[in-house]
Amino acid sequence: MEIYLIRHTTPAVATGICYGQTDLDVTNTFTTEANIIKNIVPNTVHQIYSSPLQRCTKLATHVFPHKQIELHHHLKEINCGQWEMQAWNDIAKEEITPWMENFVHVRMPQGENYIDVYNRVTAVFNTIVQQRQHAAIVAHGGVLRSILSYITNTPLIDSFKAFTLHYGCVVKINWVNDVPTHTILSNIPHAKETHKPT
Repeated sequence: MEIYLIRHTTPAVATGICYGQTDLDVTNTFTTEANIIKNIVPNTVHQIYSSPLQRCTKLATHVFPHKQIELHHHLKEINCGQWEMQAWNDIAKEEITPWMENFVHVRMPQGENYIDVYNRVTAVFNTIVQQRQHAAIVAHGGVLRSILSYITNTPLIDSFKAFTLHYGCVVKINWVNDVPTHTILSNIPHAKETHKPT
């Protein structure tokens, strides 16, 4: 069994904007980025799972045009709550500092923390693993980091340093003697990302 983790291509959003579950479109580099992915993922993949946000569904449809795609709301990016589509630098310091100091446990106002994402994502991942089929998961950076943290026992607080995942990256998970291992097949940096105030 092989499971391919695929991050969506570059989203159409300005640098420095906080976004999570906002349903962003993709940039005009989509076809170029998506074709790189399409050439990497083998046609032996049978089960396709995707976040329902269009930056993921467009990619899933492009890479797997003749296969049924199962949409899972639990594969969405983190819910940024009141901070969605605000500039990171415009969020009040007294509001954002507690989250920056402990983003694993502190929830964004009316949103989620990293543990919330981890719990819902790993529940879906375990269900997918139980199917024992070659599969692909088309989702977001936080989702893929949650899965990789889970299979490697990496603390969530260390996941951004441990797993640098650019837009359009492809990571293969397979099992050796029932132990999951991962290999990065493609990880081309396309645009600088900002996940906190400058």
